[in-house]
Amino acid sequence: MSELNEYHLETANWVNKVIMKYNICPFARREVERNSIRYYCSENTKVKQVMKDFLTECRYLDDNPEVETTLFIMPRGFEGFYCYLDIVDLANDKLFENEYEGVYQLASFHPDYCFEGEPQDSAANFTNRSPYPTIHIIRESSMEAALAEYDEPESIPERNIAFAERKGTEFFTALLKQCRVAPSNNK
Repeated sequence: MSELNEYHLETANWVNKVIMKYNICPFARREVERNSIRYYCSENTKVKQVMKDFLTECRYLDDNPEVETTLFIMPRGFEGFYCYLDIVDLANDKLFENEYEGVYQLASFHPDYCFEGEPQDSAANFTNRSPYPTIHIIRESSMEAALAEYDEPESIPERNIAFAERKGTEFFTALLKQCRVAPSNNK
């Protein structure tokens, strides 16, 4: 893993200032408080190398059960949303090919995330917008346990969309800007 850098920090800020603060993911607070979220940054831009990094991160989770989940950040090379979706599809294929189906599941986040059928400027898209293209690697057993203890988990997406639409695009745009940190001089 690369040293702690602005990609890690901005993503951690997003988790704290958006996801946790506004309860976008009702399960995030516990993991933030337990310090069990790993932020891994793959600075590769070639698909093959990114997929190698992705599988290495799955193996890291295998070997480190105290780490609950990984936010796999790809700051360069996948800025285009549709190119990013291809990477998410490949990552899902890699889970299947490497017998991780049922072990890990993925959630996807991107600065230009756009739900199918939604206009690009819809506030609803901000429920999945992040500072950088990111694949969230989630332990499936932990997710099942968390969902079992949550009343009406199927209502989470609708609740988030309604919240985003109430707050509006400008609110979330400003919130994401607040997650930025000053770039380091040693890049």
